[in-house]
Amino acid sequence: MALYATAASVLANVESRRGSIKGLVYASSFQNVKQLYALVCETQRYSAVLDAVIASAGLLRAEKKLRPHLAKVLVYELLLGRGFRGGGGRWKPLLDRHQARLKAELARLKVQRRVSRNEDLLQVGSRPGAASQVPRFVRVNTLKTSSDDAIDYFKRQGFSYQGQASSLEDLRALKGKCFLLDPLLPELLVFPTQTDLHDHPLYQAGHLILQDKASCLPAMLLAPPPGSHVIDACAAPGNKTSHLAAFLKNQGRIFAFDLDAGRLASMATLLARAGVSCCELAQEDFLAVSPSDQRYRQVQYILLDPSCSGSGMPTRQLEEPGAGTPSKARLQALAGFQQRALRHALTFPSLQRLVYSTCSLCQEENEDVVQDALQQNPGTFRLAPVLPSWPHRGLSSFPGAEHCLRASPETTLTGGFFVAVLERVEVPSSVLQAEASAPELTLSAAPRNKRRPRRTVAPRTLPPTEQEGKW
Repeated sequence: MALYATAASVLANVESRRGSIKGLVYASSFQNVKQLYALVCETQRYSAVLDAVIASAGLLRAEKKLRPHLAKVLVYELLLGRGFRGGGGRWKPLLDRHQARLKAELARLKVQRRVSRNEDLLQVGSRPGAASQVPRFVRVNTLKTSSDDAIDYFKRQGFSYQGQASSLEDLRALKGKCFLLDPLLPELLVFPTQTDLHDHPLYQAGHLILQDKASCLPAMLLAPPPGSHVIDACAAPGNKTSHLAAFLKNQGRIFAFDLDAGRLASMATLLARAGVSCCELAQEDFLAVSPSDQRYRQVQYILLDPSCSGSGMPTRQLEEPGAGTPSKARLQALAGFQQRALRHALTFPSLQRLVYSTCSLCQEENEDVVQDALQQNPGTFRLAPVLPSWPHRGLSSFPGAEHCLRASPETTLTGGFFVAVLERVEVPSSVLQAEASAPELTLSAAPRNKRRPRRTVAPRTLPPTEQEGKW
């Protein structure tokens, strides 16, 4: 539309000190002077905010023909203005392609500055919150490379490697092109918070996974050895699945379930790019999977990361309306599903170790779900005491809840997260029988007699895909 092009031209001239907004607006040929004047004034007022959102979303890199001042006007209209209710012309499809990412970056900025309203972003000297200090965590995909090789690659690109961090203060102090090795996870690199690696060749090739540290804990704590059979019960988008495959070294089998066909398709692309070849994807409800099915007789490890409120992920609030503070009814529905899923997972006869995790801060989805599962299985499973030095423990809502882990920007410099590790108290006889009678493990699948089609993910060249929903 002529409105946006004219506003961009006026804005460019104002910022170049070629005149005042009012003078340039009235000198233009645009008929609706009031509309043009209001758009330019508001865009300029939010100029610093818009610059930050556009930069962190990578809009100008993705749309190389889009001029900066026009981008600023368009993003203002999309996020802070009328939202193209007047049409938007040929610019609307362009902005639609980047809408989710732009909204997510605006939400991230609000979290960083600890504000809830757009206008609060304009406050001069507003102090950024704890979330602004959360660094960029990058997991090295050990199926394709090593931490040493990735570090050497970044050093050749001009980054300064600072060694292994010894405290959270080391992570808070990161600036510029400096990076560290995480003190807990040897395959996790840590960069300053605004580092954008979406276009980095190692990310594009699947050598790096952009994954928050807290989201790396479930696979690390499950730690299935090579040759194991593992269930990833609610698997999409696949970051944790690829992490499990790295622990397995692609030896063994991962049964990954998810109901959403679109998310599974994106997950297949992600796993292929990561070089995962031991995972069998199934578009199936985990609650409908039979523990007595012979295909799962050797499953000793389960990762259960069910759908949750996402209250630990503030950036979801604009991407998914209502995903911030859940209503009581929604919380009850989610907790009910989570309880059923955890109870079901604990019925697999050879199960030895299970990790339950959410990106929720709500007790109803975390400690209460774990307590229910333990009460349903008295004397069979217990909470494993893990990471005793982890600073943020579970809420004291039942005896032993301190063995659960919580994470937050304030206490662990990560996103909000919850993890519990349940382990069987005694080895079931079915495990001993299975180990005695099982032939040598191979990657060949058993004869298939399935209700829904499954497919094995093998490495192939596919375009990268963004991940949504869970971390």
